[in-house]
Amino acid sequence: MVRDRGVTSFSNSTLLGRTDELETLNRLAREARWGHTGLAVVTGPTGIGKSALLRAFLDGGGCRQATVLHGLCEEGASGDPLSGGRGLLGPTVQGGSPEGDALLALTPGALAGEPPHALAVQRAFHGLYRLAAHELTRRPLVLALDDVHHCDELSLRWLDFLLRRADGLPLLIVLTQQAEATALVREAPAYRALADLTAGRRITTLRLRPLAETDVAEVVRQFFPAPATPAFVTRACSVTDGNPRLLGRLLRALRAEGAGSGVSGADLMAEIGGRVLAIWARELLGRLPSWAGDVARAVAVLGEQGTDHVGPLAAVPADVVEDVLTVLREAGLLTSGGRHLADGAVRAAVLAPLDGQALSGLRTRAALLLSDAGRPAEEIADHLLPLPSNPAPWMPGILLEAAALAEARGAPEAAARYLYGLWEVDPESVEVRVRLARALAETDPSEAVGLLRGVLRPGVDIRTRARVAAQFGTACLAARESSAALGVLEGVLTALDAELGPHLSPADRELRTLVESVLLIVGSHDRGTIAAMRKRAATMTVPEGDTPAQRQKLASMAVLTALDGQALESAVKYALRAARSPQLPLRGWSLINSAFVLDLADRTEDALDALDRLLRHARENSAVSTYSLALAIRALHRHGLGALPDALADARRAVQICGAERWGERVVLPRLALAGVMVDRGEAAGAEKLLTGTAPVWRDQYVWTYHRYLMAHGRCRHALGDPEGALALFRECGRSLEEAEVRHAAYLPWWAEAACVLAELGRAEEAQEPAAHGTRLARQWGTPRVLGLAALARGVATPGEEGVELLGEAVRELSASPARIEHARAELVLGQALLAAGDLRAAREHLRAAADLAQRCGALALGQSARGALLAAGGRMRRMTASPLDLLTSMERKVAGLAAGGAKNRSIAQSLYVTVRTVETHLTSVYRKLDISDRAQLAVVLRSPGVCAERVPREASRRRGQR
Repeated sequence: MVRDRGVTSFSNSTLLGRTDELETLNRLAREARWGHTGLAVVTGPTGIGKSALLRAFLDGGGCRQATVLHGLCEEGASGDPLSGGRGLLGPTVQGGSPEGDALLALTPGALAGEPPHALAVQRAFHGLYRLAAHELTRRPLVLALDDVHHCDELSLRWLDFLLRRADGLPLLIVLTQQAEATALVREAPAYRALADLTAGRRITTLRLRPLAETDVAEVVRQFFPAPATPAFVTRACSVTDGNPRLLGRLLRALRAEGAGSGVSGADLMAEIGGRVLAIWARELLGRLPSWAGDVARAVAVLGEQGTDHVGPLAAVPADVVEDVLTVLREAGLLTSGGRHLADGAVRAAVLAPLDGQALSGLRTRAALLLSDAGRPAEEIADHLLPLPSNPAPWMPGILLEAAALAEARGAPEAAARYLYGLWEVDPESVEVRVRLARALAETDPSEAVGLLRGVLRPGVDIRTRARVAAQFGTACLAARESSAALGVLEGVLTALDAELGPHLSPADRELRTLVESVLLIVGSHDRGTIAAMRKRAATMTVPEGDTPAQRQKLASMAVLTALDGQALESAVKYALRAARSPQLPLRGWSLINSAFVLDLADRTEDALDALDRLLRHARENSAVSTYSLALAIRALHRHGLGALPDALADARRAVQICGAERWGERVVLPRLALAGVMVDRGEAAGAEKLLTGTAPVWRDQYVWTYHRYLMAHGRCRHALGDPEGALALFRECGRSLEEAEVRHAAYLPWWAEAACVLAELGRAEEAQEPAAHGTRLARQWGTPRVLGLAALARGVATPGEEGVELLGEAVRELSASPARIEHARAELVLGQALLAAGDLRAAREHLRAAADLAQRCGALALGQSARGALLAAGGRMRRMTASPLDLLTSMERKVAGLAAGGAKNRSIAQSLYVTVRTVETHLTSVYRKLDISDRAQLAVVLRSPGVCAERVPREASRRRGQR
């Protein structure tokens, strides 16, 4: 029989990882020569290298002065009496001798199936003993019996017989034994004989362990000519659990696929490793008793959560279950330290012998077992989902309960999985459709829209239709199908008024308010309907904000009121009332719209608080789409404050999340936020590359993305030296906003950008038109930010001393606002104007202020311009760089400051109200950004000049924003 054996298949010169065990056997051989009879058992799972170790020992120097007799117990040999003894001593048997006649009498053919007579056994034992004793008189004797777990009982009894008579003789017996095989045959006679053989005498047991990672690396080196990457070696070690034979199969399979030991091989490791493990599992179960397969299949079906019920499902006693689990674990088929299968391919291989009916029956029994044991509904439902779509009457209730539990713990994808199972059973159920659409709202809004559209039928109760219409509207907005929702919402509002009349109950009034709020939200996103929505909102009664729907309506009215650009106090009042009701159930759009208005009003702390609450809620409920959207909005807000490291972190995280989701391509705002930050960080080329992927056909339909895209792209073109292209984009932004009747000075101040570009092109008179337009809007809104921008636009459009005075006004207004980057820009423009007027001293003062502000914000491009102008004015300043400190977020700065001061991670976590794991994550990020490795280096970096000064303007700007 051809067998794939051990480590020596990799190298003829090295026995990897077995040096200690080989030395132990050599020592036993030396002791045997001195008359110390020895017995050694080499044990371990299949493929661990037992036979390879035995061969290396027998071929090595330890056995050179001894007679070596080596036998192999073939599978199925347990029914052949004394087959093991014949395998060992057969070559020494002389034809026609008494010993040979005794052995011949014990062959299965001679006995014709009858048990051997005791006298015959005794003669054979003595005959074999005489053969062994004869060899021992000549020189030391080493008897090596491989795969002793297949050995017949009589051979093992004879070895015991020999050892009891060989005390003081130069004899060493070495056996190799498969650990998993013996674990499953404890009642077999051969097992008892082996136990008797090893009991009551000095025995050396060598249990072979898996290869260490360094040994795996050496094996990989022998397979592949190119050096292996650390990731390749680590994954190979993980997949095979250091089993030499399994490792050899994996590496051969990878080589057959043409993969090397680099990145490509590491990437293929999981797929190919799964296939290799599946074959390994089939081979192992084919050698084991049938009930071992029953246990393995029960493990495969029950999975990680149901391992306590493997015995009842497989109808096998608990102690036998543990034996089988030990076998599977030793073979590398169970997770390390766990009780479930290590790989999906292994699971499929284990279940492959079952047909569909048998597998369904096994899964049904598993579900019933878990139900009787009182396990959570989600565990039970996981066994029901793969069943055919004609379930027993008790199954739909389990699926509904499981979906509710998944929703409650913030797992919408799991809830959707259970609800899909119900929908297949009852596709007409309104309740199932609505709940499934709610679960899909964050992950697949297009699918949610299709499900809800099937419920919006005239025959459905009006209250049900109203609830579904509100859900339909927000799903359409997420799916970029808002035009489809407006007509539905209008129709439902009309039907509500017609069917319920003017005197509504509190519940019906809340329902109508909910539909109305969604109509305002959806309508305010479309360029073609936002003006009509603003007029409609102006005629509505302002709600108190005592219910979730009222808060959502208030927040929408706040946005529409603010975009008119005049009623600052009313818009802020609505937004604060909508955002400050933490005791009510939270609706995402209430906080998104409130934060938007509060940001326009320079209420920075209130806006950040609303966004932070939304992020916590989204994280707790696994609302991935809402979370990425809130991150992008917070990035835009922080960018406006000049907190570029924080904005960069938020924007990158939002883009990363979207990139990992199938709906990510349609979400534009994270990329727009990131591009805007990159321009100010001096990375305009990268920003433009990012923007090239944000031009789907629907982009110009949406107010909140189209105009921000135009602004971001215009600033990008300007930074890349294309002022004319930038000017065209700014003007397109203004034209489109005017067409949509969005007239707000602070929302995308294209007019200020256009005026600055025109002045730069020497067209100051032309710049007066956008400056006048912006000034009119700014005076209506009246915050320091927009008043400062208006003064800046008028200043660049006005020559001479009057222009310098206007620029000074811009600096004063913006210094009182939270807009630090705009303040830095105003300082730069004023400094450049003073430089042109010949006032070098005043120019240097403002240019240095611009450079300092820009550096603190992390606005490298602006800082470089300020430094260049400062040098031209005769000032001195070190070269501007993208300091790694500028890349730290506010939380990273807090953690780094405490760590540098000597605080331990647990103490930092307690003081900041976060977990220790969060502190570790932040410190890892800080070390990476600062290119350091420990706290001592951190303290040195944070003590460098300018670091502490960073905190003062930020806090000051927040206080100014509050005022």
